[in-house]
Amino acid sequence: MTKAGDSGNSQAKNKGRIVMVVDDDDMIRRLVRTVLEADEFEVVEARNGATALDLATTAHPAVVVLDIMMPGLDGVEVCRRLDHEEAKVVVLTARDDPSLEIRCREAGADAFLTKPFSSIELLDLVSDLIGS
Repeated sequence: MTKAGDSGNSQAKNKGRIVMVVDDDDMIRRLVRTVLEADEFEVVEARNGATALDLATTAHPAVVVLDIMMPGLDGVEVCRRLDHEEAKVVVLTARDDPSLEIRCREAGADAFLTKPFSSIELLDLVSDLIGS
């Protein structure tokens, strides 16, 4: 994670490896962060949809790992509003529901991951979407 005082070189080097994790569950965000940072991704977090949309415009993530069931703006609406030219979206949900997956894909989601998920599966999806 980039810290205050780091040179711009570190941020430029990680530009394509920034992942935003959006989930209202602190434990899930922490788990996803830990998995991604162990593979040298830079991770930024949002605990709700409104914050995610604001953060996406400043952090410029390459991938957004997005929970669906959140208070306020749900993940489908957040997915619909994200700039898909800039960020790929991995939907993370506890619901194994084919109609929900269709709605997410129609909103622009690139991948769908059901909780519980394996760390390897998450890393493979994110790496494939980034192209690394």
